[in-house]
Amino acid sequence: MKLEIVAVGAQGAAVAAEEGADRIELCSALELGGLTPSQGLMEAAQEAADGRLEIHPLIRSRPGDFLYSDADLDTMDREIRFLLGQGAHGVVIGVLTAAGDIDVQATRKLADAALETNPNAQLTFHRAIDQTPDPAAAVEQLVELGFTRVLSSGGAATVGAGIETLERMVQRAAGRLEVMAGGGLALDDIPALHATGLSAVHLSAKATVSTRKDRAAELGSPDASDPTAYMVTNRDLVRAARAVSR
Repeated sequence: MKLEIVAVGAQGAAVAAEEGADRIELCSALELGGLTPSQGLMEAAQEAADGRLEIHPLIRSRPGDFLYSDADLDTMDREIRFLLGQGAHGVVIGVLTAAGDIDVQATRKLADAALETNPNAQLTFHRAIDQTPDPAAAVEQLVELGFTRVLSSGGAATVGAGIETLERMVQRAAGRLEVMAGGGLALDDIPALHATGLSAVHLSAKATVSTRKDRAAELGSPDASDPTAYMVTNRDLVRAARAVSR
């Protein structure tokens, strides 16, 4: 199976590359659900990865919902063009309507920006898909929009709880796009995902580091009460994910 790791810095890009991941989703502010990485972060990640894996930046101009204004879309259009111009292999995007459906017009605008910049750019629709009424049905729209893959937990809080929907998504895709499982993914889920026909998994593999003397590094999200805490990529988790997903 293909293995994608979330990276929020050059450290994460290097770890993912060294441990054999196939791709990284590059973003900043993972504690906010992930935001678009800067051009400087993109350059640093490229140098750290040294051509050993694909880099797919998340395009999300602000935290919160996936209903975007014209100004938001304009910002993301610019981000797509700059980051693909720097050599990103693809972009990770997603826009919804107020009813929770895929916003086809806005999503097409972002997809067109990517393909105008690089006709070979890969398009990944992110976990906004899990907020749609029926992720499996939404797959057809993504195929029509020319997407390469979709990242989903099967519309559930965790991948483990959404396996049945993920399997339906794979069946609906029928090889026309890749369904990648991610969101609350446990390593123990991977063999069952492989058995359903999924060919890719996505893992944050994050650890929280703190410089407070009374607090050791731990897995999970930064504690808001600790201003020194920040996220890094956990090498042991990446290595274990690679081992079980081969």
